Amino acid sequence: MGRALRAVGRWVRRLPRPHTLRARLTAGLVVLLAVSCAAVGVAAVIELDGFLTGRLDQQLTEVGTQFPASLEHKDQTLTDHDADDRERGDTRRQAPHTFGARLVDGVVTNSGVVPADKDDSTTDLKVPLTARDRRELAAVPVGGTARTIHLSSLGKYRVLAAKGRDGDVMITGLPLESVEAAVHRLEAVAAIVFGAALLITGFAGALWVRWSLRPLSRVAATATRVSELPLASGEVALPSRAPESDPRSEVGQVAGAFNRMLGHVEDALTHRHASEERLRSFAADASHELRTPVASIRGHAELALLHPDPVPPKVNRALERIAAESARMGVMVDEMLLLARLDAGRPLERHPVDLTRLVLDAVADARAAGPDHRWALQLPEDPVTVTGDAHRLQQVLANLLANARLHTPVGTKVTVAVETGVDATSLVVHDDGPGVPAEVQPGVFERFTRADRRRAEGGGAATGGGAGLGLSIVAAVTEAHGGSVGLESRPGSTTFTVKLPSGGSA
Repeated sequence: MGRALRAVGRWVRRLPRPHTLRARLTAGLVVLLAVSCAAVGVAAVIELDGFLTGRLDQQLTEVGTQFPASLEHKDQTLTDHDADDRERGDTRRQAPHTFGARLVDGVVTNSGVVPADKDDSTTDLKVPLTARDRRELAAVPVGGTARTIHLSSLGKYRVLAAKGRDGDVMITGLPLESVEAAVHRLEAVAAIVFGAALLITGFAGALWVRWSLRPLSRVAATATRVSELPLASGEVALPSRAPESDPRSEVGQVAGAFNRMLGHVEDALTHRHASEERLRSFAADASHELRTPVASIRGHAELALLHPDPVPPKVNRALERIAAESARMGVMVDEMLLLARLDAGRPLERHPVDLTRLVLDAVADARAAGPDHRWALQLPEDPVTVTGDAHRLQQVLANLLANARLHTPVGTKVTVAVETGVDATSLVVHDDGPGVPAEVQPGVFERFTRADRRRAEGGGAATGGGAGLGLSIVAAVTEAHGGSVGLESRPGSTTFTVKLPSGGSA
């Protein structure tokens, strides 16, 4: 029994576990009902078996020892013909299949069974008994309660033993076949009825649980829609709130809490967007306003340098630094203004652009600015054309090549390649320099990110660098064209890949 229970336990553990709350609730409902049905069924079977067995014991008491006694003794009051019949046992008033046995000193001397047709005098009443049958009969207690034994040729019997007239033991038995048949019939009926009840309850329970959890499914659907929204930047319109049910229920409380959370998130996103708009407007206005004074400073410095009168060397050096820094500041102002315009969604020009020609010109400019680097090209045989803003795409190329030139040591090989595909055209800039530090890579396209010192440690040019806006402009312009930019870098290999839609459709 213990081994069987362990086997059932292992089988239950191997069953697949339901993952959804709906499936778990339905499975739990069905399991509880199955346990209840099993308990009711077992109790009913045990009660019926006990009741029928008790009735059978009562019949044994009423029958007494008449049949087993008739197997051995003649009744002197009977006629000769009746006495001959009694030699084979008195079957009158005996139920068919009644068993009788006589024991003397624990040894079975006679045994018989009432045939189904009691009027057939040719039927032999004797019962073949095995040694095991004889031992079981000898073990039946005299004067005790009835007990169940199994006779090899007859099956299970309920037997009762009593003292005979000659000090012998008379055993009377009635078959348990009718009791077992009734119990088995009840078991079959209970299995069918309970099985049907489980199927119907499982189906109805699944529908009920599905209906009860419908508000929770709507909350999940709303959460899914929110998770698909671009919340990182820009104005965000959250979807309609999840429908709320009875606030006294757990599902209703979850829906209410979720809707309140969405309200707080929407307020925070609205405030963030307003703050971004103010900052973007300030950056655009400040950049625009700075262009004039910066240009004026640069112009006056260059004019002073062109003055024919002798200028002290220190003053001349100061004027040169003023001109150089004002030029750098002018570039920074232009970059900030460009980013502000891109953030504001200003549309770019949309014209066919010969990307091959842009690459050739950009590499020629880079070779002139960095003659100590090795520059290489990998271009398709046929010209590659995309749709976009030629000036901005040229700026993307210039920034990527300047980045490779300024942050790698002298002698580094920089390879520029154009690759065409079905859905996208890729512009690849690869160098075999020291690489971008791993801790810098996640934010390399963010504004004001600089890794000058770290890359210069590998032997790169120790320049003052820019303001950290070059790669952010690359990302912003690429995204404005409907493309994407990525970085793969490790020591000895750094690759920037700009992907633009084929045909240029953003």
